[in-house]
Amino acid sequence: MGTRYLTYRVGFELKKRAGLLKNKYPTDPPPESFISLADWKKLPARFFFADKESLTFAKNPNSKLKEKIDRMRTGDFQFFNAAYKNIGTGYDWLTNPDSGFRYEKNTHWLDVNDFSAAAGDIKYVWEKSRFSYLLTVIRYDYHFGEDCAEWVFSEIESWIDANRINCGPNYKCSQEISLRMLNWLFALYYYKNSPALTEARFQKIMHACRWQLHHVRQNIDFSRIAVRNNHALTETMMLYLGGIFFPFFPEAKMWSAEGLKWLEEEVAYQVYEDGTFLQFSHNYHRVLVQLMTWTLYLSKLNNRVLSATFIDRAQKTLQYLYQCQIAENGHLPNYGANDGALFFPLNDCAYRDYRPQLNALSYYFSGEDLYEPGAWTEDRMWYAAENYTADPTHDFQPKRTSVAEFSQSGYYVIRDADTLTFIRCGNHKDRPSHADNLHLDMWYKGDNVLRDAGTYKYNTDAETLSYFMGTKGHNTVMLGTHDQMEKGARFIWYEWTQANTAQLTETPTGTTFDGEIQAFGHVGKGITHRRTVAKKNGKAEWQIRDEVAHATGLPLRQIWNLHPKFLTHFAISARTKDGELLQSKPAKHWYSGEYGTKEKSEAVIFETAGKEILTTIKLK
Repeated sequence: MGTRYLTYRVGFELKKRAGLLKNKYPTDPPPESFISLADWKKLPARFFFADKESLTFAKNPNSKLKEKIDRMRTGDFQFFNAAYKNIGTGYDWLTNPDSGFRYEKNTHWLDVNDFSAAAGDIKYVWEKSRFSYLLTVIRYDYHFGEDCAEWVFSEIESWIDANRINCGPNYKCSQEISLRMLNWLFALYYYKNSPALTEARFQKIMHACRWQLHHVRQNIDFSRIAVRNNHALTETMMLYLGGIFFPFFPEAKMWSAEGLKWLEEEVAYQVYEDGTFLQFSHNYHRVLVQLMTWTLYLSKLNNRVLSATFIDRAQKTLQYLYQCQIAENGHLPNYGANDGALFFPLNDCAYRDYRPQLNALSYYFSGEDLYEPGAWTEDRMWYAAENYTADPTHDFQPKRTSVAEFSQSGYYVIRDADTLTFIRCGNHKDRPSHADNLHLDMWYKGDNVLRDAGTYKYNTDAETLSYFMGTKGHNTVMLGTHDQMEKGARFIWYEWTQANTAQLTETPTGTTFDGEIQAFGHVGKGITHRRTVAKKNGKAEWQIRDEVAHATGLPLRQIWNLHPKFLTHFAISARTKDGELLQSKPAKHWYSGEYGTKEKSEAVIFETAGKEILTTIKLK
């Protein structure tokens, strides 16, 4: 991770254990009044829309939205855009509904253990406290014409009463704080003229916002140095926007200038020149898209100029994700860590459908929808509510091609009418999250017939973590029972895999991928894995050759994680280099399409004492 990371982490831990950090995070700051509600309404800052009354786009009072609200009103809350849990109508904001563990309200956030077996996965506590669900309530208010202002502000006020400043689990993560404030901001502008937004409530919310922003600024180096991923992007964006929408806070101007500087630095570092992203995760890539979308629209509305690099990376990001997208349903391969994050839910589409977010970003550049009319257009209606006109100097629309290489992160895509083939063969200059190099993802008519097993949970037992984060949960090879890399604690891997070569070659009859990685460094020196994938044009037929150069004596195991439709639609067979037919070994694996959920899944494994396996997959 480098000397900068190491130096910072050592210093942070020493200061924390010596009690020197707590003074930066007061727990009972006295209330101050910086601006009245009446004067706040007169501020020149422009949000996506002026207020509820200014919105004029078509209303769509549909059954999906009503069902969500009906369930929410009975205490059924959706976690990570997947499974529902009933947390009751008087949730205390401190209890983990998955484990039942209740955090202590008065524990300083620096003393809260966020990886505790007894407490369980802290993300279950954070989920409601990020307040993304308020956008669903606001959408219901708009489409059904039912005033939900009292409900919304009661929820915010309840959270403030239950969460002492800088104490408890909900101050543990600065990204969660930032998301909470962004969603509160959405509610404040929508209900700007509501009688439910009283002077007392407004002052209470401003006090909480001031000290949450203060917390984000005080702890920003942790995200910028120790974490450096979507957390840093979210937090620096919040500081930047904080100066625009809370200019009356004493530090706001400084926070905003710092935030924009750091945000642009992080985008330039985290988003590679080909539009791929250092987290090696499609879901986190979508998080990036949403953050960029907020930044772009709100900067334009408030006459703020973003760097040419920021604009370029946003366009390249859009191009990459659009190229990898499944046309039938808007999905992308469930590649990399997927924690269920979807910060700003402004549509009725399925969680895995990326069309709403890509459309909103694309609309910023072109002023036109990227797809045919559908539920996925609603996001941009909220963002571009005020007679939006695209900047002609930024005109850009992504395009899909039959073959695409994104060599900086090592993604290779082959498309035709019925299939999408996605292959990873990349280097790691930034921390990998899954041991999945040379993973092959295969789609047929919208179904992910050979798939990534997903993520499930970040805090669970070691065996489950090893499966989902390890090589076994991906369509590549293992040496015996060894992952491609050596697993460390939490999110850490050692002996990172690196690509030696990778390329796509087109011929009149098909496309061939050929790539080689250095892998299994913890098992032996100089081990390489070479994979060749030959895809026939216009046919659902692939030939895969895996060769591992090693002298360990361990068997070569080729793993295929299957969609339920695979065995009814496709045939798979494998041979050794000498032509000997290998018997497939059915296996019971797991699949997690959304965070916190898993289901039993079929897998096929081919094993040989040799060093090469030749596999054929084709439509029956």
